[in-house]
Amino acid sequence: MSKWTVHALRAVLAVVLAGTVFVQVSMVWALVSGNDPEDGSLPLTPLRLIMIMGMLAAQVALVSVWRLVTMVRRGTVFSHAAFRYVDAVIGSIVAAALVWFAVTAVNAPGQREDPGVTVIMAGVGVAILGVALIVLVLRMLLVQAVARDGEASRMRAELDEVI
Repeated sequence: MSKWTVHALRAVLAVVLAGTVFVQVSMVWALVSGNDPEDGSLPLTPLRLIMIMGMLAAQVALVSVWRLVTMVRRGTVFSHAAFRYVDAVIGSIVAAALVWFAVTAVNAPGQREDPGVTVIMAGVGVAILGVALIVLVLRMLLVQAVARDGEASRMRAELDEVI
């Protein structure tokens, strides 16, 4: 991975992380202070709490990807230490899907006349779970790569002993 790619990815991750923290703090402030600029037509408190949780899941994924990029840059990504970060990304994606389903449930009563919106939103939640499954498959590929790397190291050590 080139140096520029790593810097560009880290810049994007930092901007998104800072943005989510800013929005989270703003939402918490709106909840704590009682300064609600809206007219109260939507259940804003549950939506804000759900979104704060969703952004927390995104932040966990961002930090985990940052750590994985660091491991790639150092050449240590094919190790057992990478599994915890990949598992954190998978967990974050599943949490994001659950958050999306919660938003769908909160929004559903307002969509009684047009339930298609709720069905589409539920479909998006299923698609988010599909992304988690894709990352799970990639984790299985990482497991195979780590096993092969370990086997290659063992065979190199045996060859060095013979020589």
